[in-house]
Parts: sequence; C-alpha cells; structure tokens
Amino acid sequence: MNCTSQPLFTGAHGAVPPGYEVLKEEHEVAVLGAPQSPAPVTTTVINIRSDTAVPDHIVWSLFNTIFMNCCCLGFVAFAYSVKSRDRKMVGDITGAQSYASTAKCLNICALVLGILLSIVLIILVSTGSLMIVQAILELIQNYGGH
Repeated sequence: MNCTSQPLFTGAHGAVPPGYEVLKEEHEVAVLGAPQSPAPVTTTVINIRSDTAVPDHIVWSLFNTIFMNCCCLGFVAFAYSVKSRDRKMVGDITGAQSYASTAKCLNICALVLGILLSIVLIILVSTGSLMIVQAILELIQNYGGH
C-alpha cells in the first residue's frame, strides 16, 4: 500500500481557492460583529403595567368557615378575603394586599386552633370512653361478686 501525501494548495506562495477571501470576510464579520456606524444608538423603553397577582385566600377562608370555625375566625377571614377581592377589582392593589394579609393570618390562626381543638377532642373522647369502659367493668365485678 503506497500512501503519499499531496499538498492541497500547490503553486508558489500557496495559491488559495477562489472562495477563500469571501469565507474569510464572513468569518471576520461573524467573530467581530457587524461594522459599527458612527450614528448614536437610540433605545426605546416601553413600560408594561403588569397585573400583580394578589391572592385573596377566599377558598381557604371558606374552608375554615365551614369546617373549622373556631371563635368565628373562619368567618372573619372570609369577610377579609371578600374585601381583598373587592379592592383588587377596583384596582387598589395596596388595599387588596393589606386585606389579603389579614385574611391569611386569620386563616392560619383558625387552622391551628381547629387542629388543636380536634386533637384535644380526640384525646378526651378516647380517654373518656376508656374510663367509661373501666367504670362499667368495676360495676359488673362489684355487683357480680355480691
């Protein structure tokens, strides 16, 4: 097997193929960027008013009103949630955020109190039923052993 290498470009001073200069210029433009003009660059700023999403917590408040209405906190939270939604519809974002924050705090308090009271109720019912069963067994033993 005879492997010989031949130069790709032959001739004196390394003649270049015909499209080489064009490719070289395109590469320089791509690397260096487009030619800069002496004209000043102007910018345009567009202010887009975005509707900030203010959560009104109305579903959470409704849940607390129906299921965990300890000390009427769920109902008060629902009232503040409705006020927050009204403020948001009018366009008063600051007022809506204020009412929503109050509704959130009331919902948290109602939820924590509801869970604690549920746990206490479960403990009281379970210990009370155990005490009732124990008292019945003592009565049966006292009257049965008579």
